[in-house]
Amino acid sequence: MPSPRALLLENIHPDAARRLADAGFAVSARPAAPSASALAGSLRGISLLGVRSRTKVTASVLAAAPDLLAVGCFCVGTDNVDLAAARDRGVAVFNAPYSNTRSVAELVVGELVMLMRRACDKSRLLHQGVWDKSAAGCREVRGKTLGIIGYGNIGGQVGILAEALGMRVLYYDLVDKLSLGNAARCRSQAEVLRRSDAVTLHVDDAPENAGLIGERQLAAMPRGAFLINASRGRVVDIPALARALRRGRLGGAAVDVFPTEPEGNGKGFRSPLQGLPNVILTPHIGGSTAEAQRNIAADVSEKLHRYVHLGDTYYSVSLPQVQLPVLRRCHRILHIHRNVPGVMSQINTVLAGHGINITGQYLETNEKVGYAITDIARRYDRAVLRALEGIRETIRLRVLF
Repeated sequence: MPSPRALLLENIHPDAARRLADAGFAVSARPAAPSASALAGSLRGISLLGVRSRTKVTASVLAAAPDLLAVGCFCVGTDNVDLAAARDRGVAVFNAPYSNTRSVAELVVGELVMLMRRACDKSRLLHQGVWDKSAAGCREVRGKTLGIIGYGNIGGQVGILAEALGMRVLYYDLVDKLSLGNAARCRSQAEVLRRSDAVTLHVDDAPENAGLIGERQLAAMPRGAFLINASRGRVVDIPALARALRRGRLGGAAVDVFPTEPEGNGKGFRSPLQGLPNVILTPHIGGSTAEAQRNIAADVSEKLHRYVHLGDTYYSVSLPQVQLPVLRRCHRILHIHRNVPGVMSQINTVLAGHGINITGQYLETNEKVGYAITDIARRYDRAVLRALEGIRETIRLRVLF
């Protein structure tokens, strides 16, 4: 039997290809993010697809990939994948929500120090041959208050690092999160903005977060405060931020993500923030460290391997999550189906009708699909599989030998 094929796009760390090859996959890698039509035309016969944040895995792409078992997002988010379409086709989607947490947190804290010391302005002048040794407008972070909007994995890490530098930490999250260290929870975003010397954003790309920080929110911050956004590009109203900086309303800003970003390195980029004093612009590099990329490669490739060879969907963002034991001396039948009453009864009726004894069975569901895993200890014939595939609610059937 030929090895299952994996296609990795967008310069995913080579450790991923090595790990998947060691696990028995035939791996090919490409550096770019292809168009949807080009991607759709290259997926026949592909079992695993690995992408980063630029490749769009749309419903039409998934429809053109009948052999696709899983998509690995070698990044934090899954905004570029149509999760509903993946779910409805029985395609497991995995990501790495924690692997670059430290990298982003370190960038945020480093930028905060540079902003409060106006170090980038000093560096720019020195590159131009101008010596400007002055303490004007330069402050320590120690004793200042950092506000964190979005207190998830990254926000919590930022808070810990900030406290280690002697800062007071406030945070707000829609979910009631237990504070780490001495961080204090605020009752509203407005309270965080009003009480903080610097604010850093760590929210997701949910539609309600678009324009989360605009003219009114910036006006609520103390004069001379700082804003850092390393979350999602459309969270901040960029023209409003530029106006606040030009007016001296804010003391500076650091932005790592933008509403519209170039499709690749070397492409042109324009922003109203360019050329403004004490503004740090970075090209979406929050998680771009060697350590983070290695961690992501290990994390996602292991999830893909376990799904293909064990049926394990733990941490999947598209299918019900099941953590399975290692398969030993038996066959494992994986049945993904529409979640309606009676499917398990139909599966077991088929197996009983063929005299097959069940040694282990697992079921997990979400609002749309069910995932049934059945381990059997005896040989079976194709008639069993045809009968299981014939269940009207079947989305995908797979057998592990």
